[in-house]
This record gives sequence, structure tokens and C-alpha cells, in this order.
Amino acid sequence: MELYELTVHELVEKLKNKETSIEEITNSYINRIEEKEKDVQAFITLTTEKAKVKANEIQAKIESGEIQNELAGIPIGIKDNICTKGIKTTCASKMLENFVAPYNATVVEKINNENLINLGKLNMDEFAMGSSTEYSYFHKTKNPWDLNKVPGGSSGGSAAAVAANMVPWALGSDTGGSIRQPASLCGIVGLKPTYGLVSRFGLVAYASSLDQIGTLTKDVRDSAMLLNIIAGHDEKDTTSVNKEKVDYTKCLKNDVKGLKIGVPKEFFDKGLNEEVKESLEKAIEKYKELGATIEECSLNIADYALASYYIIACAEASSNLGRFDGIRYGHRTKNYENLRDIYRNSRSEGFGDEVKRRIILGTYVLSSGYYDAYYKKAQQVRTLIKNEFAKAFEKYDVILIPTSPNVAFNIGEKSNNPLEMYLADICTVSINIAGLPGISVPCGVNSKGLPIGMQLVGKPFGEETILNAAYTYEQATQFNKNYKPQYKK
Repeated sequence: MELYELTVHELVEKLKNKETSIEEITNSYINRIEEKEKDVQAFITLTTEKAKVKANEIQAKIESGEIQNELAGIPIGIKDNICTKGIKTTCASKMLENFVAPYNATVVEKINNENLINLGKLNMDEFAMGSSTEYSYFHKTKNPWDLNKVPGGSSGGSAAAVAANMVPWALGSDTGGSIRQPASLCGIVGLKPTYGLVSRFGLVAYASSLDQIGTLTKDVRDSAMLLNIIAGHDEKDTTSVNKEKVDYTKCLKNDVKGLKIGVPKEFFDKGLNEEVKESLEKAIEKYKELGATIEECSLNIADYALASYYIIACAEASSNLGRFDGIRYGHRTKNYENLRDIYRNSRSEGFGDEVKRRIILGTYVLSSGYYDAYYKKAQQVRTLIKNEFAKAFEKYDVILIPTSPNVAFNIGEKSNNPLEMYLADICTVSINIAGLPGISVPCGVNSKGLPIGMQLVGKPFGEETILNAAYTYEQATQFNKNYKPQYKK
């Protein structure tokens, strides 16, 4: 088995036993990028030359005893809306095509403190608005399982890079499913933590009350290890929660006996692909075999979640993206005669169609005369959704639902139909609205060999419970040992 095929915890074990070196691991991934990136196109900016230099430095410091942490020298990829000092942070937009961040996001500081090696910035839907990574200004990312299919979005570059073994793990952001949905479509593990558990300082904001940085990994243990690094209070982020530090790897007990899992019938109704439903039903049976208690329940939010999500998200996007005007930040037009021209033309040229669409929607729902009818109503629905989840968690430890109603779809299939694209998020948005943790784990493949994801949702700060539930299922089914991307063209 090649080094790039191993999980992070397997790489750590090899380093401990002196069976490999940091240079060998780094070069293995760089060679893999050279081989696969031309097909998958997961990156926007590569930092492989810097990575080679850093690998040599870290190896020397480990040998001298200066560095002792076990994750030192492990490569990583970073979604391109997370600020990296001295490296472009473009948000996959012409608006920020040449923006080089003057500071690091808190999560980047944390991975630097662990001496992880950044291999580059990963492609995404522009300003994280999309579900397929087709709305990037630079290029469309392909799904490693089938290069004619989308990898999901908006963290499609992160998911595809992990699935294609170009990075062992990656950071993404999740506003309405942007980690979990691409993880599902690419057959990997995607974790969206509880809102406030991971600092958002240095994440370019799309919708501030919904955005959350999270992890995309090959397996659940790696997810727990990366969460250990990035979780924690940050005084630079006023929404960051100050709570006791947890070692998430210690919760992986490979035992779900007595765990109460609720299965909301509303998420298994019309609109769910039959093969996806079949895989989830098999996963439910597997949990029963493993000793969990499964009960059908009702979570009457599916009809309202998507509408309220897009009202809230677009309203916040309208506000957050106001700063990109060609004066304060972002692309400045060369075609102007006065100040109004600068604003209008800079934004017209700098933003793509989907971003413009969401800004216009957001501005409309916040405007005088419509604020109460749309934005205020959506916030009231948000409270109802949170209350529905709270009621369900009085009875259950975990909620089990699909991650995506379908497997990966063809490139170009939905990009000209915004409503169809928005429906791709129907199973994930309610978790962001309620600020809950959610994890997507692979639970099978369809008849065409495309991966299917299962989503486990926990109580606020219930990451330990969902990680263990996901880990126990993963150990029982061994998805990533039985299935590999085929790179069909």
C-alpha cells in the first residue's frame, strides 16, 4: 500500500516506528497531486515547493528533539475561504483573485502550532455558495469516483482531494451542508461541529450565524484527531464557546449498546432516491445488530427548513459581502467615470451569477416592507426548528437521516437550475439552522458504484456521541477498505 493511501493515524504509527519519514510522506502526496490534479482539479493554489522545504525543516527538528508532537509533518489541505498568511485566499472568486491574507485564521494558527504541512488551498463554490463546486471562478472540480460527476459543494475541492488521496485530510466550511454533502458524494467522512466549538476568526463570512469550520477525512478516527486540533475557545471570535477541552479520540469505544437512535420518517419520504433509502435501511439494521435501539420518530421541519435557511443565509450574505465594493476590498473595475460606476462595475465584474442571485435575494428580504414577512418569519421558524430538535433529543441520543437525497449528479445537470441545486441541501440545512453537530459517514454504493452517505446528528456539543456512533458503524462495515474511487472518465 502506498503512503498516500494511509489514514493519518496509520501514518503517525509508521513515523513512530521509524518505518517512514516526513519527507517520504510529503513527497508521496506531492507526487500523487502531480498525477491526479490534472483530472480532479481540486486545488486553486498549490504550495508544494514550500511544503518540501517545511518537511525537511520539521524532520531535522524532530531528530534534534526540538519538536515532539505526534502529528508534526502530516500534510493537510485548506479550503480557499480560510485565511492563510502570505498565501492567496480567493474564495474561488474573481473578486478576491489576487487577495493575499495578511494574517492566519485561528484554525490555521492551530494546525501550524502542530507543525502540519499545508499542501495548498482547495477549490470551492464561489464564496461558499453552491452544492457542486461548479460555481468556482477558476475551474470545476471533478468527483474522483466518476470524473463526469460533481464532488458536491461548497467544500468540493476539499472532499475530492481527500477522496483522491491528494491530501490525507482537509479543512472545509459548512453553512448548510457544505462539508457533509460533498463528503457523502465523495465517499469520505465529513464533520460539521456544533456552532461555536471551532473559531470562525479568519473564515471569510458567507452567513455568520450558520458558518462553521469542520473536517473532511478518510475515516472517523482522523476526524476526531483533527477536531482535537481545531476545537477550542478563541477570544477573537465572540461566538466561540469557552468550554473544557475534550480529547475526541477517547470517545471512540466501538460500542453502541443502549444508544437510542431516532429515525425521522419525514426525511425518508418522497424525493429520496430508492438506492439511497435502501443503503440507509441496511445501516439501520446494522445498528440494531450492534445493540443500538432504533425508533421511527417525527421531526416536522423538512417542509420549512430549506426556505428559512435560504432567507437567513442570503440576508446575511447580502450584509457580509457589502464590503467587497472595489474600494475597501476586492476587484476594482478599470471601467468607471464616477464613484457609482466603481461600485456597480466592480461588483458586476467581480461576482459570479450565483453570488449575485443570493445578494439580490438577501437584499430583498431585508428591505423595508418585506423584512417582517420574510426575514423575521424565517428567524421565528428557526426557533421552531431548534425546539423540534430539542424535543427529539429528550428521547434520543442521535438522529439518523440521509446526508444527500441523491448520489453525485452529472456536471452541468443542475447548474442552470438554481432551485434544483438548492434542493440538494434539503437534508443538511436544518442542522446549521439549529447549530447542531452532524457527521456524514459512507454507508454503501449505488448500482453504478457511486458512494452514499449517512448523517448522524447530535445534541449541542454532542460530538463525542456522534463520533463514537459513526466509528462503531465504520468499524463494522469497513467501507474505505471495501470501496475505492474508480476515476471513470
